[in-house]
Amino acid sequence: MAETTPKRKFIIDFDSTFTQVEGLDELAKIALNGNPNQNEIVSKIKNLTDQGMSGELSFSEALSQRLALLSATKDDVDTLVSFLKKKVSKSFARNEVFFEHCAEDVIILSSGFKDFIVPVATELGVLEANIYANTFVYDEEGNITGADQNNPLAGDGGKVTLVKSLNLDAEIHVIGDGFTDYEIKESGLAQYFYAFTENVERPAVMEKADHVVKSLDEFLWLNHLPRSQSYPKSRIKVLLLENVHQAAVQAFREEGFDVEFHKGALGEKELCEKIKDVSIVGIRSKTNLTAKVLENADKLIAVGAFCIGTNQIDLAKCTEKGIAVFNAPYSNTRSVVELAIGEIIMLIRKIPSNSERMHQGIWNKSANNSYEIRGKKLGIIGYGHIGMQLSVVAEAMGMEVHFYDSVDRMPIGNAIKCRSMEEVFNVADVVSLHIDGRSQNNNLIGKEQFEQMKDGVIFLNLARGFVVDIPALVEALKSGKVAGAGVDVFPKEPRTNDDPFKSELMGLENVILSPHIGGSTEEAQEMIGQYVPERLLEYINNGSTTGSVNFPEVQLPVLQNSHRLLHVHKNMPGIMAKINNIFAKHNINVTGQYLKTNESIGYVIVDVEISYTPEFLEELRDIPETIRFRKLF
Repeated sequence: MAETTPKRKFIIDFDSTFTQVEGLDELAKIALNGNPNQNEIVSKIKNLTDQGMSGELSFSEALSQRLALLSATKDDVDTLVSFLKKKVSKSFARNEVFFEHCAEDVIILSSGFKDFIVPVATELGVLEANIYANTFVYDEEGNITGADQNNPLAGDGGKVTLVKSLNLDAEIHVIGDGFTDYEIKESGLAQYFYAFTENVERPAVMEKADHVVKSLDEFLWLNHLPRSQSYPKSRIKVLLLENVHQAAVQAFREEGFDVEFHKGALGEKELCEKIKDVSIVGIRSKTNLTAKVLENADKLIAVGAFCIGTNQIDLAKCTEKGIAVFNAPYSNTRSVVELAIGEIIMLIRKIPSNSERMHQGIWNKSANNSYEIRGKKLGIIGYGHIGMQLSVVAEAMGMEVHFYDSVDRMPIGNAIKCRSMEEVFNVADVVSLHIDGRSQNNNLIGKEQFEQMKDGVIFLNLARGFVVDIPALVEALKSGKVAGAGVDVFPKEPRTNDDPFKSELMGLENVILSPHIGGSTEEAQEMIGQYVPERLLEYINNGSTTGSVNFPEVQLPVLQNSHRLLHVHKNMPGIMAKINNIFAKHNINVTGQYLKTNESIGYVIVDVEISYTPEFLEELRDIPETIRFRKLF
C-alpha cells in the first residue's frame, strides 16, 4: 500500500505569537489610562505575564493576580480589539494564503480571552469554531470581574487538558512563545513544538523547542505549506557595517530579515569569517570587500554600498560570483557641495588660522590676503553629479567655473569646459577635486600638478584620499604655493572612531582637516539609508537590478500569479537557446521573459505558471554557464 502524508493540525498561540503583544498587558494600559499609578500597575501585570509564560509561576496564579490588577470594562475590550487588529504579527499578516488553504486544520489555543481573540483571528481567516481561549466574566455595569472558572484554560495545565479533550487524530504541530505551549509537546499530545521568536525571545522556552522559528514564514517553509515567500526572510542574514543609518536597519527588519549591525568597519580576517552565512552586506567606504573576503561569501546575493564610491569592492569578483552591487550615487551630493562651499569661504578668508590664533589669545584683525569668493575662478576636476552641483551653487554665488573631466561632459550654466587639468590649474583661484576611485587616479595630483597651479591657490580634496600625493601637498602648503587646503579624505583612514588618526597635514596653518564627513549629514545619511535598501529589496523581492553597478539594469513588473525564475550566467552565445530548450522539454508555460546582458554576464528573468517539477529547476541550475539561479514567488 502506498504511503500517505499524515493529517496535520496546527495549534497556534495568540499573545506574542499571532499578535505582536500580550493582550492583557495592552488591556491594562487602556483601562488604566490617566491613572497616576498606570506605569507601576502595568509593569506588575507584564512581570506576571512573563513569569507565567516562562514557567516561573503557575499559570492560574499568574492569571488571577493579573485580573485582580486589571480594573477593565467591556468598552476597554472593544478598544483593545481595534488596537490588536493593527498589531497582528507581520509574518502572520502576510501569510493569509496559509489560513485560507489550511483553515480546517488551524487551531488557535490561548490562555488569553476569546473576547478579544475571536474578532482579530477570524479577520485573517481562522474559523471561530477552532478558537479556544478563556472568557471574561462581567458584572451588570460591564466591569470585568474575573474569568470563567469552568473553562479548563483558566487553570494550571489548561492547554494540555483542552487538547486531550479534542481527541485530535493527526500529527500535531504547536507554535508559541510560552512554556504552556511547550507543555502540550511535553505531555505527549504533540509531535513538534516550535518556539516563535518574532516578537519575544524566552530562552527557557527556546531550549525546549524542536525548532526555533523567527517568523511564520520559517515554520511554513519547514513544513512545505502554502506561504507568501519562496524562502523565509528570517533565515536571510543581513550584515550592516560602519554605522549605516538606522533607516536601513529598520527597512530590513520590517521585511523580516535577520539583521546584524556594527558601528565600525571589519578587517579582512574578521570579515572572512563573519560573511560566511550572510546573504546581504551593507558597507560604507572603510570596509574592503576583497577577492579573499568574497571567496568566503558563498551565500552572498547582494552588496549595498551606502556611499557613492565602490572602489572598496572587488566588482569583478562580485560579478564572477553573481553578486549584485548597488550604491547611492546621488544621495549625499548636496552635503558634499555645501561642505566644499563652506571650506572655500573659510579658507579664502583665512578663518582656520585666525581661529587657531584666537584660541591662543592672539588678536589679529586684518584684511590682508582675505578675499570674497565673488569673481574668483573655481576649477573643478571631475564634473560628475557633485562637480555639476558645485558648479551651479558656486556660480550662483558669483564664481566663474572652469572644469575638466576625462569624460566629455556638457557644461551647466556658464561653466567653461577645459581640455586638460593643466588648463584648469593655470586659471583657477580655487581647485576642488571630485573624481572617482578608479586605480588610474592614484596620486593623480602631485608635485607637477601643484606647480601648474597659481600661486596662493586654495585646494580642496573631498573625493578620494589616494588621488593626492600628501607629501607634495605638504610641500606646496609650506612653500605658500597653496595658501590653504581643505582635506576630507586620506590615503589611510582609521577603521573606527576609537582608532588614532595620523597625517603629515596635522598642525599646518590654514588647513581644514575633516574625518571623511563630506556626505555625513543627517539628511544625506537618511536618504542613503532609504535609497540603498530600496534597491537591495527590489532585487531580493522582485529581481529588479535598477541602480546596480555591475549587473545589467532591468526594471521588472510586480510578480502576479506566477513564479519568477532568475538566471545569471556567463555572457556566451547559445545560453538562451539552452534555457528555452529546457522550457520546451518540460512543457512550461511562460507568462513573461526579460533579458539584459553586459560585457561579462547575462541576466534572464522568466515568469512561469506555478506547475513545474523539481527536475525542471535542476536542469536550469545545471546549465554549465550558470553563475547563480534562484526562484521567487
